[in-house]
Amino acid sequence: MTKVVDVATKMITELVSDISGRPIERGKGRSVDFSYEGVLYRVDLTNEEVAEFENALRPYLEAGRKIEGQRRRTHASSTKKQAFDPAAVRAWAAGQGIEVSPRGRIRAEVVEQYRAAGN
Repeated sequence: MTKVVDVATKMITELVSDISGRPIERGKGRSVDFSYEGVLYRVDLTNEEVAEFENALRPYLEAGRKIEGQRRRTHASSTKKQAFDPAAVRAWAAGQGIEVSPRGRIRAEVVEQYRAAGN
């Protein structure tokens, strides 16, 4: 007879510094996200490396401007679906007696009416 033995598998995830290659103990480091030239990066750092990273960035952070409320860019297909010619919408709206500012964002309901009219 063969004896069946239950085997358990334990998976361990280890955070390793992307700079030094050393394992990072719990509470002794973290992942840091940052963006440069429109590309989002993530790097795993020890607490000491995080401090060095922040010190290196400090002059740029202090001199730079925060850009609030920006969203990630959408895929080309979804952008194309929503694309419209603002000048054409403004001209159509004027012909319909709909008031639209000559500059800036056009209200979504006006764009919807423009599309519903077959444009």
